[in-house]
Amino acid sequence: MVRQGFLRRAGHVGQERAQPRLVAAYGVQDGSRAARAELPVRAEKWRRELDYRLRKELWAYTGNRISVRFAYEWHDIAGQWWRSHRNEQWEFDPDGLMRRREASINDIPIAADDRRLV
Repeated sequence: MVRQGFLRRAGHVGQERAQPRLVAAYGVQDGSRAARAELPVRAEKWRRELDYRLRKELWAYTGNRISVRFAYEWHDIAGQWWRSHRNEQWEFDPDGLMRRREASINDIPIAADDRRLV
């Protein structure tokens, strides 16, 4: 199934922090504004969010749209741990490339002992 394969590829790239593979994993059309904008955003995120651990879950899907829930934990350069909760909705074009992406993210400071995604 395309949705599950996409979710798996995007998760692996996120964990590996593999910039060259990011655009391909997300299926964004070459040269699009979204593809060009995503790489610097990810590079900054990866510099800021250290020892990143991610869990993704397919929440719902219908037709060419899916909704995904994320939980991830990371620490900043000062050693403060954070848990981030994220919901994203993705829409795909007929070729299976991402046409639209919307996200909501909440970051919560946590103690190192409160980590769940070890």
